[in-house]
Amino acid sequence: MTTPRFYCPEILAQSGAAELPEQAAHHAARVLRLQAGDRVTVFNGRGGEGEARITDIGKRNVTVEIVDWHDVERESPLQILLAQAISAGEKMDFTLQKAVELGIGNIQPLASERSVVRLSGERAEKRVAHWQGVVISACEQSGRNHVPEVAQIRPMLDWLGQQDEPGLRLMLSPVAEVGLRDLPKPTGNITLLIGPEGGLSPAEAEAAQRYGFTPVRLGARVLRTETAALAALAAMQMLWGDF
Repeated sequence: MTTPRFYCPEILAQSGAAELPEQAAHHAARVLRLQAGDRVTVFNGRGGEGEARITDIGKRNVTVEIVDWHDVERESPLQILLAQAISAGEKMDFTLQKAVELGIGNIQPLASERSVVRLSGERAEKRVAHWQGVVISACEQSGRNHVPEVAQIRPMLDWLGQQDEPGLRLMLSPVAEVGLRDLPKPTGNITLLIGPEGGLSPAEAEAAQRYGFTPVRLGARVLRTETAALAALAAMQMLWGDF
């Protein structure tokens, strides 16, 4: 049986006791029905993981004690920022969950001209917090010990206009003339831009190229937004990463 893994940002040292976050505590006590004395794995999102033992289970809290610490890492050698236009329903959750499993570094949600979902203010903050929870759960499941950050939602054109970091910038386009295999292996950071259900608008596509994004295609077929990012990430891991 696989040892349950829990994200516990309170862990500041490689020994001592800590309480699991509320959602993790509920999952451990009410869903998995773990008991005092059971072994679990905990990580703080900043690297490494600890073997721990549950010392106390209350109505709302679960306390663990670190038994041993391991500096093991399972991060991809590729540093990829996924700039994903917001998609509707559970599509965004699915994309982020699987992107984490595929080794994404960080995530920038974007409000595109053709995005079906419109979020602002408190609704936007709650959705970003929800997506961060999805990312944490994916790290727990996939064995990652670094937690990718989900940035605040940005308007696509505003975000494009502030891109000044060095590195390879890619945007998927079904009419692009080159594929991923035609590109040399990148030596720095990678930014992958994915449009919404209806694709990038002409103004967004033009702006992306103006700010250094190279259009690339994934075969002759048009992929859905939730498929495109994952197919591209898997291909990059195969070509340049750890697949």
